[in-house]
Amino acid sequence: MVALLDDNLSHFSGLIIRDLGLHVDSASGAGAAGGMGAALLAFLGARLRPGIEIVMEAVGLETYVKEADLVITGEGRIDSQTLNGKTPIGVAQIAKRYGKPVIGIAGCLASDAAVVHGHGIDAVFSALSQVSTVDEALRNAAVNVRMASRNIAATLKLAREMKTGTF
Repeated sequence: MVALLDDNLSHFSGLIIRDLGLHVDSASGAGAAGGMGAALLAFLGARLRPGIEIVMEAVGLETYVKEADLVITGEGRIDSQTLNGKTPIGVAQIAKRYGKPVIGIAGCLASDAAVVHGHGIDAVFSALSQVSTVDEALRNAAVNVRMASRNIAATLKLAREMKTGTF
C-alpha cells in the first residue's frame, strides 16, 4: 500500500509540475499528510512552516525560556528522527539562543539517541524504569515521568551540593 501511495503522490506531483510549473515535490513538508502540503502550495499559494515553529510562536515559548534556569522537553522516543523538526530540537534551539541547559525525557531512547547532544539537548533520560508493553507504558506514563523527573532533580541537587561542598 505504501508503494501505491508513493506512486500516486509522484503522479500528483507530476501533474502539478506539468500544469502549473511548480515543483512541490522538493518542498519540505509537501508530502506530509498524504500530500496536503503539496496541494496547499500548488492551489492556494501557501507557505509551509514546521509545526513546531507555529506552536512555539503561538504559546510564546521564547518568553518562558528566556526566564528559565533549565529547559526540559520530551517526546515518545528520542532517536535520530528527533532531528527532523520535532519538538525537542525546536525547543532546544530556542534554549541555546539564551544559553540554557536542556534535558530531554522520552518514553524510550533509541541506540542512536546521543545524536541529539550535538543539536542542543545536553542530556537525555528514559521515563521507563522497567521493560513493559506499550499499553503498560502508556497506562503508567504519569508515574514513569514523575519518577524520571524526580531522579533528574535529585541528580541536579547532588551536582549542586558537590560543587558547593555541602553534601
